[in-house]
Amino acid sequence: MAHFNIIKGDITQMHVDAIVNAANTALSGGGGVDGAIHRAAGPQLDEACRKLNGCPTGEAKVTPGFNLPAKFVIHTPGPIWHGGHQNEPELLANSYRNSLKRAVENDCHTVAFPSISTGIFDFPLNQAAKIAIHEIQMFEAPLDVTMVCFDPVTFDAYQQEWQKAQQR
Repeated sequence: MAHFNIIKGDITQMHVDAIVNAANTALSGGGGVDGAIHRAAGPQLDEACRKLNGCPTGEAKVTPGFNLPAKFVIHTPGPIWHGGHQNEPELLANSYRNSLKRAVENDCHTVAFPSISTGIFDFPLNQAAKIAIHEIQMFEAPLDVTMVCFDPVTFDAYQQEWQKAQQR
């Protein structure tokens, strides 16, 4: 089972084996955490992502971290929220699960996640936090996982869901 903690911070500054990028399906860099990771990693990340030929929603692909303190970037496109009627919860769970699998496959021991799909993809924050925490808790590998929340609202939502999960 993964060890889990929640912090408020900047994922591009994390000294871990891998950071997870809330990517778009083209892996082309964009806004939010995706753009920040691409800017911090440098132009080599754009080149490496182009060679991957995109990534379907819920899947995950890996590149080196380049100029980041993390050794790897695990790119996973989370779902865009359409009211929950297009398998969004399952796709989000897959994003977390497949990212953790890629971490293990690349001999990572420490992984940092952002809150996937809760920015411009509009996934409801509390529901996303519950899914993320569940998938991380259920993953059967001795990983040290950090949820890196960029703002206080996201941090509070993950803290509340973590406390609820501890009571179940």
